[in-house]
Amino acid sequence: MRDLSISVHFARAVLKHAVVQGVDVVSLLRHNRISPRLLGEDNARISIERFADLQVSTMLAMGDEALGYSSRRLPIGTWSMMCHAVIGSETLGQALHRYCRFFQLFEFGVRPYLEVSAEQANVIARPYDTSASQDGYSGEIVLFNSHRFASWLTQEFLPLQSVEISGSPQAQPQDYRHMFLASPVQFEQGDTRMTFSSSLLERRVVQNEQSLRHFLRHPGLIMLTQGYERNSWTTRVKGIIRYKLEQMPELNEVASQLDVHPQTLRRRLSSEGTNFKEIKNQLRRDTALHFLGKQGLSIEEIAHRAGFSESSAFIRAFKGWTGVTPYSYRKGL
Repeated sequence: MRDLSISVHFARAVLKHAVVQGVDVVSLLRHNRISPRLLGEDNARISIERFADLQVSTMLAMGDEALGYSSRRLPIGTWSMMCHAVIGSETLGQALHRYCRFFQLFEFGVRPYLEVSAEQANVIARPYDTSASQDGYSGEIVLFNSHRFASWLTQEFLPLQSVEISGSPQAQPQDYRHMFLASPVQFEQGDTRMTFSSSLLERRVVQNEQSLRHFLRHPGLIMLTQGYERNSWTTRVKGIIRYKLEQMPELNEVASQLDVHPQTLRRRLSSEGTNFKEIKNQLRRDTALHFLGKQGLSIEEIAHRAGFSESSAFIRAFKGWTGVTPYSYRKGL
């Protein structure tokens, strides 16, 4: 399992309508080993596994795969039936046409539309009527699901030319860049859409009924953690650093292992929306979050595994990442 984390903003968005439906949010959080206190910390982060479990638990508790963002409930099992309707497609274009058409059958909520020109293709998230929530998250999740599902179907991360969101950002800009795999994201636009080359529609669908059964065991987690970006420079750097956190290598050393000049590596990471320092911090942070969920490891041992020589430096860094100390984070689990 890849060690990843996600902004608490997205957990707040998942839970936004749960209370109105009579769901005990505190119990739901504790059931998924997420401290309720974290929701009050703007800089807090939670592990991707716990977020994915929270998403599923909230849907089941509400009986609504749309999480209350539509005027009517989207029945449990809707996503599964969509997958079965799409899985027999031969190309990505055919799959996305079926995907969008399936959700357009529901006369409520925010629905995806595929528009294709000679050079570009767009998946646009449009509300069926004014009863659909306009706060942004419903459109964001339509685009996210469309992109990650398409990537799963073809077993490659499909490059996006741009992502436009009609609402204002609720999390940090870098969280949205990670959400859409370093693609440029613009807010307060006329539509909520993602744009990519129409040539991608010719990609072959490589998944089948057998692989779909595995996917449907936890589609949210798979879409959040799937790793097809094998050739990206970010992934190469992470691959080197991940197994050397305890002896954190410097940029020059990593560049040497990748057989490129350090300045070249800087430029290539920048083109992918990140930098060497950010990658190091992400890996340290996500490693710490991962091991804080494990029993029997001291804070000192976790600090060491996350690449810190002193616990005090780790505690300061962790508080900067999440808004709470490692002790408070663990106590709330």
